[in-house]
Amino acid sequence: MGEEKKEDVEELREVLSVVSQQVPGLIKGIIASVFSEQAGADMGKAVGAFYKGLKDAGIPEETAVKMTENYISTFTSLGDVMKMAVKGKGGEDVSKVVEEKIVKEIEKAKEKE
Repeated sequence: MGEEKKEDVEELREVLSVVSQQVPGLIKGIIASVFSEQAGADMGKAVGAFYKGLKDAGIPEETAVKMTENYISTFTSLGDVMKMAVKGKGGEDVSKVVEEKIVKEIEKAKEKE
């Protein structure tokens, strides 16, 4: 492998190392802000406004309730997705998964030398 390719691999290793260390913390910060007391209060206001808007538009009670439940499930689904992003499907920490993939890619690059 040429010197330039070695430098590229080393630079990629450094970038991916930073990403694997920083991304989980960023995601955890987002989750904390989404599930904070203030976020809960804001979500409650948003749900109430959504329901009231439906009722004011003449949507029947049963339909308005179902639509509001679907609206709420959007928030729940987002929370689930974010939690899965922090942990792999098998419960593995994202940083470990990313690190393993980085090591595999570096090994592949070395094999091509």
